[in-house]
Amino acid sequence: MHESAFIVTLTGSLAAALVLGFITQRLGLSPIVGYLLAGLLVGPYTPGFVADRALANEFAEIGVILLMFGVGLHFHLKDLLVVRNIAVTGALCQSAFATMCGALAGRTFGWPWNASLVFGLALSVASTVMLTRVLVDNQELHTQTGRIAIGWLVVEDIFTVIVLVLLPSLFSTTTSDVFSVAKVFGLAAAKLVALGVFAFIVAGRLIPRILNGVAATQSRELFTLTILVLALGIAVGSALAFGVSMALGAFLAGMIVGQSEFSFRAASDALPMRDAFAVLFFVSMGMLFDPTTLMKSPTQLLSTLSIVVFGKPIAAFLIATLLGYGSKIAIGVAVALGQIGEFSLILAIVGDQLQIFPAGATSLIIAASVVSLTLNPLLYRSAAWLDAALAQSPGVWRRLNPKTDNLDLSTDHLKEAAAYRAVVVGYGPVGRTVARLLRDGGIEPIIIEINLETTRRVRDEGWHPVIYGDATHPDVLEAAGIRTAVALIVSGPSSDQAAEIIRISRHMNQNVRVLARSYYLRETGMMRNAGADEVFAGEGEVALAMTEYILTFLGATPEQIDRGRQRVREEVFRISETEAQGTRITSPGDGENGRRSSHNLPRA
Repeated sequence: MHESAFIVTLTGSLAAALVLGFITQRLGLSPIVGYLLAGLLVGPYTPGFVADRALANEFAEIGVILLMFGVGLHFHLKDLLVVRNIAVTGALCQSAFATMCGALAGRTFGWPWNASLVFGLALSVASTVMLTRVLVDNQELHTQTGRIAIGWLVVEDIFTVIVLVLLPSLFSTTTSDVFSVAKVFGLAAAKLVALGVFAFIVAGRLIPRILNGVAATQSRELFTLTILVLALGIAVGSALAFGVSMALGAFLAGMIVGQSEFSFRAASDALPMRDAFAVLFFVSMGMLFDPTTLMKSPTQLLSTLSIVVFGKPIAAFLIATLLGYGSKIAIGVAVALGQIGEFSLILAIVGDQLQIFPAGATSLIIAASVVSLTLNPLLYRSAAWLDAALAQSPGVWRRLNPKTDNLDLSTDHLKEAAAYRAVVVGYGPVGRTVARLLRDGGIEPIIIEINLETTRRVRDEGWHPVIYGDATHPDVLEAAGIRTAVALIVSGPSSDQAAEIIRISRHMNQNVRVLARSYYLRETGMMRNAGADEVFAGEGEVALAMTEYILTFLGATPEQIDRGRQRVREEVFRISETEAQGTRITSPGDGENGRRSSHNLPRA
């Protein structure tokens, strides 16, 4: 019976999430909204199919671990240091403001101080998933606004992780005197220090060696399994050995892997697992949503939404402008942070587990998450309009836009974005030659290589930036800068993999010039259909080279050699063209067609 309930709950939850996630995605909203609504659909507060909440909560725990592992994996201290002044100051001030507003709202609802404070904390932190998607959709991830918003959210995430560690210790004590509270804080701090020392000294040396040994097997399944075991194992081990939350252990595991050369491959290989369990986490949270409690107290929902959608953005806008950033950046950052998501829901789970929240508090947080995640992409598109509206009042606009020469924000990324870049997948003899020619022509090649030894050799040579990972995963292409690249050269993978890489790259950057290498003429049609601009087939090149060599050996004149090459093109390439369902095939030596590829790449 239990096995049947397991399968039914898993199937029903994922099916509902698939349907509603697809609908919200097509409507231009975040799929998270669909997943939360799917939880409501399969939960106990709506008629029809009801999933097993206990099983859903078990899925949710795994989802939390993998979500936190992903946050740690993408946490880079250097990115935070670039915007440290505004990110640290802004995040702490805004979090304090939102927490205070949420706590005061909770008190007006008649809740005790402990529940009100945790409620305010849950309203203070935005969704990493939503923020990243909004910035990517509006092509602002690598702009000043994007970097500040990401850095700001990283500080919020770190602050929330600390809160998640301290809450169980604080609310497990039965006394409230100062000495007991200080003892709890001291004990928690000691555990954190011990865990940090173990994580970064012991695990920091051991984990890269483990991943290195597994990567040497060339088995994707073993590498993916290793990542899963590390994430879950360190999370559980942290809870058992150091008494901290599994979420913190998973975050530290992600940080350790993220600082190694395996970071991008770990992110891409762990992505399917993380996404699947993250979906179940959001579904399980939706199951806790009781719409009837909100109908009984609509003023509570309006107050909560006011804090999230208006209070937090206004605070962020004022902080950014007071620190000397212009109105455009301040509005973009403020609107992007005007929502709550996964961390707020995790805090809601902890609040329920510790029996802090009164009835209806979790439903308020879920409802605020659904509404704010729905509105956020729409509101962000109005950011430029808001800045233009401010410009209609020159006096106000000048006060909000002081000189920004002394900002601590590095402009290195602006110089990088202005430079021509090309992504080269595979660093074999072809990829190596192409990369050298690109660099000589003023275009910076970014190498993606799945072979660990080759990656290390390229990194040691120091000529080209290199990323170790599988280019069939969007995260790896994103890290290589495919969105701003002028060209993609696919020279190493198999035809199926190359076609997938081309399709993903086309989706991420419609203007990128795609040059692909195929081993056989019959494969060129597949790559053309995937979106390649030019396909260079190994069989055709061999035929042309052998024809030229034989004719030269026989003493043919240059005109005869040209006619021989033309005959090969007509016979070999035309036959392949028919097999490839009418797609045109070019060769580097084919006159103007062969030369057009390099001429269409811009030069620095």
